Amino acid sequence: MSDASEAVLSYKRDTPSGDFDAIVIGSGLGGLTCAALLAKAGKRCLVLERHYVLGGFTHVFKRKGFEWDVGVHYVGEVHKPTSILKQLFDHVTDGTLEWADMGEVYDRFVFGEDMYPLRKGVQGFKDCLKEKFPAAEDQQAIDDYVDLVFEVVKSSRNFFGEKALPKAAAWAAGGLMRRSYLKYARRTTLDVLRELTRNEKLIGVLCGQYGDYGLPPSESSFAMHATLVKHYFAGGAYPVGGSGRIAEAMVPLIEQAGGQCFTNAEIDEVIVKAGQAVGVRMADGREFFAPDVISNAGALNTYERLLPDTVRGEIDSKKIVKGLEPSAAHVSLYIGLDKTPEELKLPKANYWIYPHYDHDKAVKDYLADEEAPLPVCYISFPAAKDPDFQRRHPGKSTIEIITLAPWDRFAQWDGTRWKKRGEDYEAYKARLSERLLEQLFRFEPQVREAIVHHELSTPLSTKHFVNYTKGEIYGLAHDPERFESKWLRPRTPVPGLWMTGQDISTCGVGGALFAGYLTVSAMTKQNLVMDVLSAKAS
Repeated sequence: MSDASEAVLSYKRDTPSGDFDAIVIGSGLGGLTCAALLAKAGKRCLVLERHYVLGGFTHVFKRKGFEWDVGVHYVGEVHKPTSILKQLFDHVTDGTLEWADMGEVYDRFVFGEDMYPLRKGVQGFKDCLKEKFPAAEDQQAIDDYVDLVFEVVKSSRNFFGEKALPKAAAWAAGGLMRRSYLKYARRTTLDVLRELTRNEKLIGVLCGQYGDYGLPPSESSFAMHATLVKHYFAGGAYPVGGSGRIAEAMVPLIEQAGGQCFTNAEIDEVIVKAGQAVGVRMADGREFFAPDVISNAGALNTYERLLPDTVRGEIDSKKIVKGLEPSAAHVSLYIGLDKTPEELKLPKANYWIYPHYDHDKAVKDYLADEEAPLPVCYISFPAAKDPDFQRRHPGKSTIEIITLAPWDRFAQWDGTRWKKRGEDYEAYKARLSERLLEQLFRFEPQVREAIVHHELSTPLSTKHFVNYTKGEIYGLAHDPERFESKWLRPRTPVPGLWMTGQDISTCGVGGALFAGYLTVSAMTKQNLVMDVLSAKAS
């Protein structure tokens, strides 16, 4: 299996040629899904990616004989052949993308000295929690919690379906399709959970995956929390061949329809003529045109940077982005080891390590004092999750460790060059790396002598490669205000310009994939999700 970057063109060497039906800005999963779906309809798409690798947060990078994913650490539901997400992935990859089940236990929550392994399956999820919380009132709270998660996720179908409707139809619905979901989207996770239980330890455990969307319980929307939790009820899976396989499996569909995918292709501006988006102007001044332009660059980038000044004034872009905040930034330590996962006895399950059960206090303390305990430490073992890893990298393993990293602690180095940010920056990274390694050695001490390489990425790395202004990983913050916005939808106020990606849906692999379906459904006025599911059922 080759690197996805080997299957595409570089804008530094080649030039897009011919006429295109659509131009896609950014090759994250949402953008690639749009291009693949349009390709299946016979449309010729031009995908333009500013990074030197396709895939957005699904891409991998390689160093010194090792390979790491940067954003895909596990995915729910895709290992179930009948799941909606698996069928949607199969459609845009022609079934060439395989997934490896992580096994019975997929996450382990650690609070101080207490450990809570999550077992897959709804009953497994309930049972593992009830073993730790035997009191009758806690057991009832766990049952009520699971029921509520299903209720919220069920209500999300109309909420997101309304986003694909034409403006007149959405207006005629009068908010009815949004109402049930917004009932919980408007409330914080902590607010809702405190109605279910007074046990603060149980609340802490129920929020043990909050790092997957980046906000502690008092700040996150319960609708986002419920969506994430339901996503993993069936356990976790990892792409066979690594997360780079996702883009690699989609590019051939785009090319078969005559489309082209370019890396190193930075866009300066969306071209708008007579109020209509008609193409893009590149950083080098060249222009390319198409009847439709799809932005996978995020809402803030699209409305504040990619549109011409005059257009931003005409549509009042400040009003559109008002109240929308960037999500959390992070650091990630990438570790290379000279032994196999079997030799090191590496687990497939992730660790979520917390200093105590009060997530909000832990985050608040760390934001006030960076010497305070790390509020969250996530450890992933991709080499153990991927059955194809040894074929590509025999005798080796990889580990990744992630924690919260406020942008303002790195802002002093903003504007410096990648890999040339100075000794102070490198010293700061070294201190952070040691703190993360300490957490790893607490639970997997046998890996210490096998480590032959490690390096830390920071919010500056994310900004450099993904172009999010403050190095955020999840696009817009998943707080209640985000779900109130009526602008986070495929249609923009500029005809011919469409939005896709996690900002119009929710974060994560499933959210980005679904966003691509949502955007092309809006463009074609077809319910593509139902079309795919109906075709699979027939």
